[in-house]
Amino acid sequence: PLGAPEPSQWREDPWVIAAKTFAPCYIGGWSACEHWGLTEQVFRDVVIVTGRPVRRQRVEIQGNPFRLKALPSTKQFGTRQVWRGRVRVLVSDPARTVVDILDDPAIGGGIRHAASVIKAYLESEHRDDALLLEHARRRGNRAVFKRLGHIVEVLGIPAQGIQDACKASKSLGLALLDPRVPAKGRIVKRWSLRVNVELPRGGTSA
Repeated sequence: PLGAPEPSQWREDPWVIAAKTFAPCYIGGWSACEHWGLTEQVFRDVVIVTGRPVRRQRVEIQGNPFRLKALPSTKQFGTRQVWRGRVRVLVSDPARTVVDILDDPAIGGGIRHAASVIKAYLESEHRDDALLLEHARRRGNRAVFKRLGHIVEVLGIPAQGIQDACKASKSLGLALLDPRVPAKGRIVKRWSLRVNVELPRGGTSA
């Protein structure tokens, strides 16, 4: 940039760094939540879903911290192009963002924050039930349906179509509401889910 007195003061847009360094990749998780206005929380790390092998989940480039998640390029669907200066960068669309944080709540800031994002999504202009369910089916993780069904039920948001689809699509095996939390807590049989993190009824808190 012309305003930078010396090269050491120049820093490239972290999204552009990601697009150039980790391709094939897209911006996802809490970073996509911020982009689509689904959270008011601000996270320092930029979440990158990449088709490249990941040796470390967290790396830093030019002082920019990145949180990496490996995902084969064949599973990288449901993205949109956004312009960052003259560079096109992929970011998960709102529905895919929800599916990703249900698949791996860690990249959504934990299941409580993920639940608040889901509430924001279902109350926003981005809501698209059919697309959300289609992305969930293509992702291929049945635990996504269990978590989604339980969270929608707890939030008390009218979404009978989502509830019915989740019940029809869930597997019989027991899943954890948040895989990163110890496997303790009550079991909700209708969702084949161990609720190891309690969510406030009718609303969420981060």
